[in-house]
Amino acid sequence: MRTIRWGIIGCGNVTEVKSGPGFQKATNSQLVAVMRRDGALAADYARRHGVPKWYDDAEALINDPEVDAVYIATPPNAHQEYTLAVAKAGKPVYVEKPMALNHAECQTMVAACKAAGVPLWVAYYRRCLPRFLKVKALLEAGAIGAPRTVTVRFYRDWVQPTDQDQLPWRVQPAVAGGGFFVDLAAHTLDYLAYFFGPIAQAQGYAANQGGYYQAEDIVTGSFVFASGVHGIGVWGFDTYQRLDETEIVGDRGKLTFSSFGVEPICLTTASGITDFPEPTPAHVQQPLIQTIVDELNGIGQCPSTGESAACTSWVMDQMLQGYYRKQ
Repeated sequence: MRTIRWGIIGCGNVTEVKSGPGFQKATNSQLVAVMRRDGALAADYARRHGVPKWYDDAEALINDPEVDAVYIATPPNAHQEYTLAVAKAGKPVYVEKPMALNHAECQTMVAACKAAGVPLWVAYYRRCLPRFLKVKALLEAGAIGAPRTVTVRFYRDWVQPTDQDQLPWRVQPAVAGGGFFVDLAAHTLDYLAYFFGPIAQAQGYAANQGGYYQAEDIVTGSFVFASGVHGIGVWGFDTYQRLDETEIVGDRGKLTFSSFGVEPICLTTASGITDFPEPTPAHVQQPLIQTIVDELNGIGQCPSTGESAACTSWVMDQMLQGYYRKQ
């Protein structure tokens, strides 16, 4: 069993707790280098996290002979560029979600990695979290019978920045590929595809109701899985309340849970209500990272691939295409 030596491109907030320490704590894994365009920030990250090397140039990290695999943790607008560079160097790629600005870029990334003969994984880490594995296990055990429908309701309020020129990059379509919908709904749509198989049909309506930024702040959509399960969802980012609820209804019961919370999963059947509390790891990407390291060592497979992540981007593209076609 060899130790996989990782390099990170873009050591921003997501790498502080969610992902970065996971590369250090996973078995047979080591974080050996980090890169950020601001060298001072890269050096600071390396010092605080005990990483031996830091760079302010991505090519230098990619071509470092002591880096075996690269995690790309930049905003989505740079995912394609860096993925192609890492693939060209012949190294495995692990890229943040959403995979890219759109499905077309995802396809380019998948093709480049296939041509280079390197694997491509995407950070849809809910596929490995105990909470969502429990939902999947309950579904497969027939806890609600045959699944029929999925309903997603996700609401967030908007806090206006004091400085109008400092909008979060997540609501800048040129950087994020859309608004908060693309950043957050991606997780939900992806784990639902993990439960029920690929989404074969999708359509939606998007708008900007609040007028605070260019990106969409409301999306309503419907989708149908190839397995026959039907789904609907509404994601609103300028509401008076916060709500995060996914409900899966079958012919003998239902499951209710959140995408981002930690409260118990709720199973409702004719026999009553049962709650299933599940732990959340300190470093939420660590379980998925472990599957990548294991796959590189010839043990098992990571469940979140470039192909599966590209499908999630395709679904979001279908729901948003009317809005951005008007821009």
